[in-house]
Order: sequence, then structure tokens, then C-alpha cells
Amino acid sequence: MSRPVFPGAAGPLDTATRLAFERTRIAYERTMMAWIRTATSLITFGFAVYKFFQFELKDAPPPNMLFGPRGFGLVLIVIGLLSVVLGMVEHARDLTSLRSQYVGMPKSLSGLVGIVVAALGLFALVAVVMRA
Repeated sequence: MSRPVFPGAAGPLDTATRLAFERTRIAYERTMMAWIRTATSLITFGFAVYKFFQFELKDAPPPNMLFGPRGFGLVLIVIGLLSVVLGMVEHARDLTSLRSQYVGMPKSLSGLVGIVVAALGLFALVAVVMRA
């Protein structure tokens, strides 16, 4: 396996520099996973609020509210979707910047997890909008 080379450097990276790049990359991965964890919590809580009140208010007349459970659930799901998308944009920007300096950097799988969570969040959003 070849050692990563820093652009403009005379040869392969020394161990301390390579480990510093790895620590930075792993910190970016942890940050992305925190974005995903937050988005997942918001999306699931929004969908749970919507479903709970849908079952609870099935036989009762609709409450006279300005902002009901469905609207609250929608807002939480949208905030969750926005947070995972913003996290993915930030993660891609950070890794692109790091990849320009650390050529041998491995690919990230947390971006793929972010895409899956965004797809599930979009499915929850469509389900709430369509009143499933």
C-alpha cells in the first residue's frame, strides 16, 4: 500500500502529519454523524407526534387550534430534513478541502448514511402531507 503524498512535498507524509490528517478526517465524520443523529431525532419525533394525535383525535372533533399536531409534525420533519442536507453540504465541503491536501484519504460512508436518512425523512414528509 502506498503512503499518502502531500501536494508539493518531496515525498510521502511522515507519520505525525498523516495521523493529524486522519484525526481531522475522523472529526469530520463524527460531526456528520451528529448531524445525522439530530436529523433522525427530529424526523422521528415529528412523525410520532403526527401519528399519535392522528390516533388520539380519530373520533373527536378537530380541535380549534391555529397550529395543530399535523403542522407541528411537519415543521419538525422539515427541520430534520434541512439539518441533514446542511450537514451533508458541510461534510462534502470539509472533505473536499481536506482531500486537496491529503491525497490518499479514504472515502466517507457517513455521507451515504446521510442520504439514506434524508430519503427516509422525505418519505415521512410525503406521508404526513398526504395524510397517511
